Amino acid sequence: MNPFQSLPDYERFVYTLQSQFPELVSSTLILQRRGRFLAELSGEILHRNGCRLVAYERLTWEAGPLRIVGYSYEVWRGAEKLFWYDSQPHPGEPALASTHPHHKHVPPDLKHNRVPAPGLTFNAPNLPFLIQEISALQMSA
Repeated sequence: MNPFQSLPDYERFVYTLQSQFPELVSSTLILQRRGRFLAELSGEILHRNGCRLVAYERLTWEAGPLRIVGYSYEVWRGAEKLFWYDSQPHPGEPALASTHPHHKHVPPDLKHNRVPAPGLTFNAPNLPFLIQEISALQMSA
């Protein structure tokens, strides 16, 4: 089933993430309708390896199927931000053109060091990709 068929489908997907991904310890994700054709996802997912995903998505279905129109995903271990993804366009950066506007902020200079993000999209859930990426990180010491 494609969880992006409707808002209720995506809601079921979000609220059953822990049963789909047993490596998740907890989730505070909530999906709230913000208008006739607008909703927002916000909250955190805690992984058993000690990493925390802080997620925000803005969703719409006005012009057809459910889709993401903006997002921010931050991955933390304790007080350290490891990396983050956002959909803020950077058209002046040729290195990001292949996945525009999707990109990832990575060390050493998280704010300015950006790389393409081929695993993210506006047309499907990004959470499975992010959970798999976090699962690949080493356990915290």
